[in-house]
Amino acid sequence: MKQSEFVDNLLGFIGSSPTAFHAAGNISDLLRARGFRELHYQQNWGPLSPGGYFVRSNDSSLIAFRLSGEGLNDTIVRMAGAHTDSPALKIKPSPVQVNSALLQLGVETYGGALLAPWFDRDLSMAGRLTWRAPDGLVRNTLIDFGRPVAVIPSLAIHLDKEANDRKPVNKQTDMMPILGPADGGAPPDWKGILAQQLTREHEGISEPEILAHELFLYDWQPPARLGLNNEFITGARLDNLLSCYTLIRGLIEAESDCNCLVVLNDHEEIGSLSSGGARGPFLRSILERLIPDHERRHRCVSRSLFISADNAHAVHPNFADRHDKGHLPAMNGGPVIKYSANHRYATTSRSASFFKILSGRAGVPVQEFVMRSDLAGGSTLGPVTAGEIGVQTVDVGIATLAMHSIRELAGRDDGWHLFQVMKTFFALETDDKIWQCLT
Repeated sequence: MKQSEFVDNLLGFIGSSPTAFHAAGNISDLLRARGFRELHYQQNWGPLSPGGYFVRSNDSSLIAFRLSGEGLNDTIVRMAGAHTDSPALKIKPSPVQVNSALLQLGVETYGGALLAPWFDRDLSMAGRLTWRAPDGLVRNTLIDFGRPVAVIPSLAIHLDKEANDRKPVNKQTDMMPILGPADGGAPPDWKGILAQQLTREHEGISEPEILAHELFLYDWQPPARLGLNNEFITGARLDNLLSCYTLIRGLIEAESDCNCLVVLNDHEEIGSLSSGGARGPFLRSILERLIPDHERRHRCVSRSLFISADNAHAVHPNFADRHDKGHLPAMNGGPVIKYSANHRYATTSRSASFFKILSGRAGVPVQEFVMRSDLAGGSTLGPVTAGEIGVQTVDVGIATLAMHSIRELAGRDDGWHLFQVMKTFFALETDDKIWQCLT
């Protein structure tokens, strides 16, 4: 695969994945196309033969793994993880309101979204519907309006002379999008609107009764290349769909049959505490099913490494003073190893050394990041996963600007760089001397 093809596929994946549900679904399709078999929690897996498999949780989290002929007992698992969710505006259960003869929706802020860029954008709507068919069967189906249906207009500067001064955004009153005029002054049948969209998108569905929904607004403008020579990529949800795609692509393109696993957790942006989140049982339960013997499982995990991939803060040219002077990650400068004295990132000297040697073998440059000591930084699923299963972990990421904005900016080359590192990682032989970094 050439880099241009990789970037094209990455942007296509992000553009077709407006929610965590869609991201997990698209990755499932990619895995199936490469011969991975889907397993289900409710089924008895029995002994698994060598090959690729994947499991989903809540349609929004996913674990993909490949088993070698040597099995998992007393060996090493090459593990990596990212998250499928991104900060967004989530539509409330009964959202429709009529204000000043306009139809509006009530929304909640999901995660730590940077709110100002949401104004004056063409917004679409996507997510999951739970509905009942006329025969009584209850189903879950994804929908995506796929066109601009809403906007959150700014207040004209003539009515707010202080609009360009720093001011708070009220999440309850300022963020309500407009859907259109309120014909007749009465709110329309919201569930009827959703039922109509469901039948429009999916042939064979008729007379659905909408029971509940998990819907999000998203930026309708697709991701794109940017820069005088297309040096950057820009779009929504680079944090962290860029990592999700790169890890999965590294897994399926690695020329090896080594024991490997990629976990893509939902709900990282809101604390990871859910059935499919990093604080939940998802990864631990899969490892228990793959290695039922407690003693052997702990020996295996203790010898393994987990690469936690999440976006890193690139140095902003207008705000370079927000960075530690000795740690200034640049876009297109290679993956960033992230450190934290307070374990906001799980990197240790052992795991950092492993990743540096690994990147050198892949021919990829490496950068380092630590927050200014007087600023509070974010965290990742790395420390949570390390604490949940006891695996040695390194936190890395792609240098990004405008993180948590409705459109983020990253280097064109950095996803490709991380892809090369992950291919190398997933192909490492068990007897390779690099594993001595962890002992």
